[in-house]
Amino acid sequence: MYVQELQPVADSLGLSALVAALPLVIVLVLLGGVRLKAHLAGLTGLLAAALVACLAYGMPVGQTLSGAAQGAAFGLFPILWIVVNALWVYRMTVRTRHFDVLRRSFGRLSDDPRIQALVVAFCFGALLEALAGFGAPVAICSVMLVALGFDPVRAAVVALVANTAPVAFGAMGTPVVTLAQVTGLPLDSVASVVGRQTPLLALVVPLVLVGLVDGRRGLRETWVPALACGTAFAVAQFAAANYASAQLADIGAALAGAAALAAVPHTRVTAPEAVRASVLTGTRSEELDERDPRAEVVRAYTPYALIVVIFSVAQIPAVKDRLAQTTRTYDWPFLNVVDPDGNPVGGNLFTWPVVATGGTLVLLAGIGTAAVLGVHARVALREWAATVHELRYAILTVTSVLALAYVMNLSGQAATIGHFVAAAGAGLAFLSPVLGWFGVAVSGSDTSANALFGALQVTAARESGLSPELLAAANSSGGVLGKMISPQNLTIACAAVGLAGREGDLLRKVLPWSLGLLLVMCLIVVGQSSPVLDWMLP
Repeated sequence: MYVQELQPVADSLGLSALVAALPLVIVLVLLGGVRLKAHLAGLTGLLAAALVACLAYGMPVGQTLSGAAQGAAFGLFPILWIVVNALWVYRMTVRTRHFDVLRRSFGRLSDDPRIQALVVAFCFGALLEALAGFGAPVAICSVMLVALGFDPVRAAVVALVANTAPVAFGAMGTPVVTLAQVTGLPLDSVASVVGRQTPLLALVVPLVLVGLVDGRRGLRETWVPALACGTAFAVAQFAAANYASAQLADIGAALAGAAALAAVPHTRVTAPEAVRASVLTGTRSEELDERDPRAEVVRAYTPYALIVVIFSVAQIPAVKDRLAQTTRTYDWPFLNVVDPDGNPVGGNLFTWPVVATGGTLVLLAGIGTAAVLGVHARVALREWAATVHELRYAILTVTSVLALAYVMNLSGQAATIGHFVAAAGAGLAFLSPVLGWFGVAVSGSDTSANALFGALQVTAARESGLSPELLAAANSSGGVLGKMISPQNLTIACAAVGLAGREGDLLRKVLPWSLGLLLVMCLIVVGQSSPVLDWMLP
């Protein structure tokens, strides 16, 4: 049996916290300073965490390796199981060109570039985030906006800023699923609180986008559809996260936002020529003028409809109970860890939800998608294998970061840092989103930031008397605002629109928005931690 210690270094909490933080510091420096590839930084950080666990905390080598293996296993299933299958669905729509049909369907909603920014970058970007994530929304939406005639720089900035509100529930809820696992908190509880924070961003972001596209004139003339879009998105995301399924939050929100835009009469008004002349400084793609048969448009929307239906059916109590019966729980080998009070930690057990997991449900939707889109079984299997190959470095990154997180959590390193950080007291509520923001800004992934800092946030919350669910959620909600300034996303945006080497220009344009919205999120969390807004929490 391994008993966790909080002050193993010179019996000092401060020195112990300093040593415990080394793996995190190494990862962040390698990513943000040295610009090392994410999977190499993750593996290096894992090695550092293992050395600190063994040498400073006295965790047996066997248990350290076993803890790392369990983290990697969780990274593969259910986290990457969700991501691979979701991206597989997207790849099949691209292969059959139904993705282009969907893109044209969205593009025909309005010829006003300010509305087009909302449809493409905000609504369609959220739909892509729900399925693909990992930079795909920024790359694809940037290209689509350039095809509509947007200046490349403006297109990239709009796509980056829009990729905020949906990130916490992206890739079929992967960030919140990870957060729940590493913190030991129920998924429903974590998703519920995140679903009471990020929807508030959704109310603001569409207004920011029309301002970015056309300044004060854009706000003055299109604030009604922007507010309608943001409100519909926020309500749908809140409802799904709290009362339906966290995995459906972004899909439902994206479709609700697009429906609200279509329903607002002002959306259909042709943009004044002065607006188009000042905003659309590029060349519009003629491909957007193609007319698609109604049947093909319906088929293009079918994959998303299948996902919504399958996940909705899975939430029916009788079905949900039946699926839960397929879950298996195992004693994880070579691992026997207790906290300083002698209580066994959750890592001693491994839960395997065979069918009752988002990845398996998306797999079923993918099989249905292949049938509806006419993808031969052999081709569908080839696309699945190609998806795994495309994600090979992301797979290595996620498994190494999750292994690092498990070693830090099981050895007691995260608890040490959490107790030390708890000294911030009431100020912790303000700093909590900043920590998530910093993690995503460096790593480019809300999932990685939640894995790295989730347990730390919960420990600090318990020590300072704050709600663990609130600070865990704040890590993810604050993190979404760091995505637009992460080197990974900036590089993707520049490459997509032909601005290679101009990442610095984009950073200067999006940084003020990132910091401004982060301040808003910090104030929201502070309010929710006090009687001012605590009524918002479940």
